[in-house]
Amino acid sequence: MPGTPEATPAKQVSDAPSPRRLLSSEKVYEGRIWDVVSDTFQLSESGDALTRDYIDHPGAVAVLPMNDKGQILLLKQYRHPVGMDLWEVPAGLLDVEGEDFVVGAARELAEEADLAAGTWNVLADVFNSPGSSSEAIRIYLARDLTEVPHHERHARTDEEAEIEFHWISLDDAVASVLSGRLHNPSAVVGILAAAAARSGNYQDLRPADAPWPAHPSQR
Repeated sequence: MPGTPEATPAKQVSDAPSPRRLLSSEKVYEGRIWDVVSDTFQLSESGDALTRDYIDHPGAVAVLPMNDKGQILLLKQYRHPVGMDLWEVPAGLLDVEGEDFVVGAARELAEEADLAAGTWNVLADVFNSPGSSSEAIRIYLARDLTEVPHHERHARTDEEAEIEFHWISLDDAVASVLSGRLHNPSAVVGILAAAAARSGNYQDLRPADAPWPAHPSQR
């Protein structure tokens, strides 16, 4: 059709680092888990100074557990800021210094779902809310699952003590996302990424140790 723009090659559509001149950086709030930082910077050498406040976050990992039937495990957990019980996937902060990313993911899978996995792949890397937080999340697909022995299981407390488990088919999970019944970003992204990867029998997914340059520790 005349006038229709040509599609951009897929490899050219890629987020990239974009260093800007940082004039000052100040911690304005120190929290229990993360801090709030106020940065003043310039978009260009001749540009005006801009100030932005954001959450300085250590990053996180999330895990989509999939059994041999192709079902995925969702966890129901109360989230106070939104006042809702959300169906999520196992996830947690990368708050252990020097811990390998996939090791952290395996720890969260064991602690929140009482599971271990023999096969790991990266489903997606996302920024949770890049306009207000530095939080980077890596979402893994975990397969070849086994149960953690009872005597080795983590004692869940606080909100985690109320966790409920539900196995669901991937197709039903996708339908729940598209109908607006699921809202947790790691679950939504993980489910849709797994559905997209399924057509290639998950062979095109990155290995568990794939580079993650977007994580705060790598920037």
